[in-house]
Amino acid sequence: MQIIVRSVVLFLFVWFVTRAVGRKELAGLSSFELILLIVMGDLIQQGVTGDDRSVVGAMLAVATFGLLTLAISFVSFKWSRAGTVVEGVPVVILRDGEPLEAVLKIERLTEDEVKDAAREQGIADLREIDVGIMESDGKFSFLRKDRSRPPPGSGSEVP
Repeated sequence: MQIIVRSVVLFLFVWFVTRAVGRKELAGLSSFELILLIVMGDLIQQGVTGDDRSVVGAMLAVATFGLLTLAISFVSFKWSRAGTVVEGVPVVILRDGEPLEAVLKIERLTEDEVKDAAREQGIADLREIDVGIMESDGKFSFLRKDRSRPPPGSGSEVP
């Protein structure tokens, strides 16, 4: 029972930390940040199982994490308000070709990062963009002023 309680506490802690870090950072991890993420996973494992090195203890911890993930997914699917808390909401970062400085500051984005994302989608100049959005998963979506779609292969096609 102690492993299940520890699993729940650490699951919620990890969820809180990832929300606090922000979506931009999670969308583009550097190699150092990836190593920190792996180390954090090892530290969490030690906190969940403690001195218990049994197979049953590991199975309980994994099952608890899995069930909590399913529960959060179900709750966010059933109730849209919970979904916005769990997954976040898209944020408009650019309007009429102009970056929204206050929003960029809140999201800890630079104008250069927005320009890079636009170039990756085949948009050379921010003035071509009507609306720029940072999605809840940290990816960028841009709607051109002429409402044309980005070129194929740019990663933002709509099926």
